[in-house]
Amino acid sequence: MTSPTAAAPTSGARTGPVTGRRTAPTPAPRTPSRWLSRTAVNGALLLSVLYTLFPLVWLVTAATKDSGSLLSGEAFSFQGFDLGHNLSQLASYNDGVYFRWYLNSLVYAGGGAAVCALVSVAAGYAFDKYAFRGKEKLFGVVLLGVLVPTTALALPMYLLASKVGLVNTYWSVLIPVLVNPFGVYLSRVFSASYIPDEALEAARIDGAGELRTFWSIGLRMVMPGFVTVFLFQFTAIWNNFFLPLVMLSDQKLFPLSLGLYAWNSNTHAEPSYYPLVVTGSLLAVIPLIVAFVSLQRHWKAGLAAGSVK
Repeated sequence: MTSPTAAAPTSGARTGPVTGRRTAPTPAPRTPSRWLSRTAVNGALLLSVLYTLFPLVWLVTAATKDSGSLLSGEAFSFQGFDLGHNLSQLASYNDGVYFRWYLNSLVYAGGGAAVCALVSVAAGYAFDKYAFRGKEKLFGVVLLGVLVPTTALALPMYLLASKVGLVNTYWSVLIPVLVNPFGVYLSRVFSASYIPDEALEAARIDGAGELRTFWSIGLRMVMPGFVTVFLFQFTAIWNNFFLPLVMLSDQKLFPLSLGLYAWNSNTHAEPSYYPLVVTGSLLAVIPLIVAFVSLQRHWKAGLAAGSVK
């Protein structure tokens, strides 16, 4: 009676002399090309980070200087720290008009971005979930709006605003930013990805109307898209310059971008404006950082939901 032959071990695995347990194969040594490629990628990322943070570092250190230190090229040193004096000058100059501009920018960017995000999500939801005549042609017109630069529309919008008497008012800056063609396109993509038709049909069977279905189910499920459109529009309105320049002449209605530009135009004749412009620019960055840091969890939730789908 012959004894059974032992099976040959598989390639790449080792068996012990007594127990026959498999041991993990020895890892292949790193090749020089792989190490060089990883070093090149990390080096490129490091240069990108330094390039991005360099203006912010300069802004932080320059905000602590007076006009003499700024003009002498000592912006990157913390010697002569004078941030408190610069802030007090910023708050008291021209009866605190800077913080009036700050409040105006919050109204323009915060209110305009919130309404624009809601309009964009509702329009994208309608384009995705409803069938009506000429839907794709109308959506093509919306996509054409993405190709038109906003600066090209400033003069026509000024002429329309002058006919209805809205020039030099808050509405002349708020109304044009309430619609964003790219936000409508992005919202349709989010609606198609995150809102299943079965959930809407279940709501309709339970007796919910179309507005109730959108408000209670559709808007909640597409909230990552709402936050995405809100952040894009908030950043665009906060940095908007040309539209307020065309529409506004009263300094009390200026946003930060236009007010700081007006101060910067006076720096050649009055160097004392330099600390005001630099310190004001530093404070102007804070709302953007707060918005992105506080709302990033919604983006992470949207990415996780997309990976599951």
